[in-house]
Amino acid sequence: MSRRALGWLGWLASPALAGVAFSVLCLGIVTWLPALAAVGFALNRWRTDGDSRCFTGVFAGWRRYWRPLLPQSILMTIAALVAVSNLSFLAGRSGPLVVTLFMIHVGLIAAAVTYHVALAVSAGRDPSAAAAEWRRTAFRLAFTSVPRGTALLGAAIAAPVFSLVIPAGPLLLGATVPVLVGLLVADHA
Repeated sequence: MSRRALGWLGWLASPALAGVAFSVLCLGIVTWLPALAAVGFALNRWRTDGDSRCFTGVFAGWRRYWRPLLPQSILMTIAALVAVSNLSFLAGRSGPLVVTLFMIHVGLIAAAVTYHVALAVSAGRDPSAAAAEWRRTAFRLAFTSVPRGTALLGAAIAAPVFSLVIPAGPLLLGATVPVLVGLLVADHA
């Protein structure tokens, strides 16, 4: 009975520890994408090899991903800031064109979130591949199957919301649970 309880606690503690490392690495603001890929790396090793060092595994993965993914991370951070400023401008307006533009922005943000979770999953599963291969695999994972893409987006939306019951839950589990779900989805792809 106690071994089973420890197993369940491991399923909560390992993503939370990876979330702590992710949060530390994201203090650089534009470093979120390499940090997310490093989370995919650590959680994939935890799931497949039984490596329980998720906290240090994220930092080990960081060394593999920061150079190839940092330019895309900077670009997407700028794009996110532009999208948020556009959404705040459109929120104060009314009319059919405004609603259309608002919904286009929401759709683009949803597609970007789905793609970047899939990118973290593909980079975490195959760390020795080139960045171009990660991007192709992420595109296939995110957009070639409606159930897979919906699962990735649903996990990215639901994880921060459902982890609100835990103090600092969205900070610890908001990024790691979608990547973990993405790894499970990729296993069945």
